[in-house]
Amino acid sequence: MHNYLTELPRRQADKDGFREAFRYTEPGSGKWVTCSWREFSRNVDLMACALETLDIQPSDSVAIFSANSPEILVSDFACYRNRAVPVSLYATSSPSQVEFILRDCHAQMVMVGDRSQLDTILEVRDNCPDLKYIVSYFEPDIKVDGLLSFTSMLKLGAAAEPKAIKVVERRSAEALPSDVATLIYTSGTTGEPKGAILNHSCFDAAIEIHRERLTMLSENDTSLCFLPLSHIFEKAWTYFCLFNRMKVAINRNPKEIQQTIKEIRPTCMCSVPRFWEKAYTAIQDKLASAGSIRRKFINRAIAIGRRRNLHYKRLGLPVPAWLETRYRFYDKKVLSTIRRALGVDKGNIFPTAGAPLSANIVEFFQSCGINILIGYGLSETTATVSCFPDRAYEPGSVGTPMPRVQVRIGEENEIQVKGPTVMQGYFGRPEATAEAFTDDGWFRTGDAGYIDASGAIVLTERIKDLFKTSNGKYIAPQALESRLGEDRFIEQVAVIGDKRKYVTAIIIPAFEALKEYARKKKIEFGSIDDLIQNNEIRHMLQERIDRLQKNFANFERIKKFVLLPREFSIETGELTNTLKLRRPIINNLYSAQIEAMYAAS
Repeated sequence: MHNYLTELPRRQADKDGFREAFRYTEPGSGKWVTCSWREFSRNVDLMACALETLDIQPSDSVAIFSANSPEILVSDFACYRNRAVPVSLYATSSPSQVEFILRDCHAQMVMVGDRSQLDTILEVRDNCPDLKYIVSYFEPDIKVDGLLSFTSMLKLGAAAEPKAIKVVERRSAEALPSDVATLIYTSGTTGEPKGAILNHSCFDAAIEIHRERLTMLSENDTSLCFLPLSHIFEKAWTYFCLFNRMKVAINRNPKEIQQTIKEIRPTCMCSVPRFWEKAYTAIQDKLASAGSIRRKFINRAIAIGRRRNLHYKRLGLPVPAWLETRYRFYDKKVLSTIRRALGVDKGNIFPTAGAPLSANIVEFFQSCGINILIGYGLSETTATVSCFPDRAYEPGSVGTPMPRVQVRIGEENEIQVKGPTVMQGYFGRPEATAEAFTDDGWFRTGDAGYIDASGAIVLTERIKDLFKTSNGKYIAPQALESRLGEDRFIEQVAVIGDKRKYVTAIIIPAFEALKEYARKKKIEFGSIDDLIQNNEIRHMLQERIDRLQKNFANFERIKKFVLLPREFSIETGELTNTLKLRRPIINNLYSAQIEAMYAAS
């Protein structure tokens, strides 16, 4: 039996070669162009022949350091044809991160997406003894030993094809489910990243279990590839879409997603919670500025949508005729307008994972007819461990386990997983691998939670993020951070309090919303610093924070906060490439501000 990924482009090309496989924008013009399965398969074969000609052997690592592009898919599947191992790096990775991964995986070749990534590789190249070739997805304007363009690789493959294709075909025929498909490097929130070894059997199983669970999808769906293809969530999802002949539109620049989503109008799209949090606050902003009569009408529409979609459709119950009639009226007048404004008016499902998303936000969008499908997974589990079922999902949970994926609750309420999608281990890290598994073979996720009466998994906290105040009370910072993330005036939050008397927070406000508020209230300011130091602004935020955390126990609530004039970022080290907080770095960088919040107590 062939691995699914090894022969995927050729198999689809044989079925319907002129059908669109994916689309992408041309650099420069921004015009959308399509790539058929026949063209995709042909380019994969040519690239595979080029790799063989350059002596890329089975099990060799080929690093891919690029923002989303069609060339990534060609490179990945060319590696699979050769039984080689593509290793994705985030386009935002620093030189030290790139060097670490290239050395750790012994990369023979690295492919780069733009000039800045090429410059990074040239900076670290001398420290990467295994690196022989650099392939640029653009035409380079410099000459460097071992540097080839993507186009020249295809030409090399064409010239070598008569001989090389026989080797490639043999390698493909010899491919095994136990072959390593890829290494996915963890984000390294507290230390060096580790390469999770995902075999082809992991992806084969992931495709199968998603086909069983996501029966609402078909080859008529269009997925917008928004998250980085270096993220296991997007990588595994895009492979699943390609396998099921769903069209894929590749978004090259994450900053252009608002425009792209309105151009493509996808039926599905993977995203992280921050996307929906921002959409929610934008809608709340517009609602707040609407006249009182219009605001009441919109709130009524959302209430009707909530009753119909959450009280009946969610549970698989027939909707009463009177409610369906009202829903259709309000859907036409209000809810469809919201969906259209976001670009999701053709929506089927929108898988969302990677961090907690407030149940309030999930229910709001479900009320509007936007089917957010909450899931949970890790790099080490080939993404999805669980997700909302089509019916009877529980808001506030991360859904029920996928078919053939077993979940149990271990010590410290840790969620532990066993199944065919779980990694083989960490590359070159036998000690870390041993620590990651229990004695009886279950993978330790590091996440705390419980399984409710319906069988759904409810996450409570990342165990290593859990801290204890000096009064002995345990605090789950992510729960607070997720709750405050609902607010239109709050962009980012880092909750503090380990071994402290009480809980505090570093807050980055939503600066544009804050400026608008200041103008309405006639608060004078000349800079962001003026705004965050203004007592009226601080008082307003304090009141909103108090309301948001009223359902938390008194000892869990944020007693003091400090506002910062700039966002946490990847470049300054406060965020990982997957936008998770690096708490030790934040605690170190802002130690003076943190100490000031406790000094007077």
